[in-house]
Amino acid sequence: QVQLVESGGGLVQPGGSLRLSCAATGSTFTFNAMGWYRQAPGKQRELVATIYINSLTNYAASVKGRFTISREYAKNSVYLQMNSLKPEDQAVYYCNAQGAGYDYWGQGTQVTVSS
Repeated sequence: QVQLVESGGGLVQPGGSLRLSCAATGSTFTFNAMGWYRQAPGKQRELVATIYINSLTNYAASVKGRFTISREYAKNSVYLQMNSLKPEDQAVYYCNAQGAGYDYWGQGTQVTVSS
C-alpha cells in the first residue's frame, strides 16, 4: 500500500523560507509525476508544482521564481523549496504522486505565513 508522508511545514514570517519533504513508502514502481498542491480555507485545492519522470517541471504562476520542486528517485521523494513566502501562500500543502493508474495523496502539512 502506497503512503505519502509529508514534513517540513510550520510557521514562517513573510519573506522567509521553508522546505517541504514528501516520502513515498510501499511503492514498487517509479511515479510518473510527483507534486504539491495546496488548499487555503474556503478555497479549492490548487496545483503548486509538479515534476515529471523526465524531470520536467511545472509551476503555478503565483509561485514561479520563488518555489523550486525537486525529486530524489532513489528515495521516491519529492521536495518543495519555498522562498520569499507571502501571506497568500498560507495553506495546507499536500503531496501528490501519480503512477500505475492511481493518484496518491499525503495527509497534508500546514504552512503558516505570518508576522
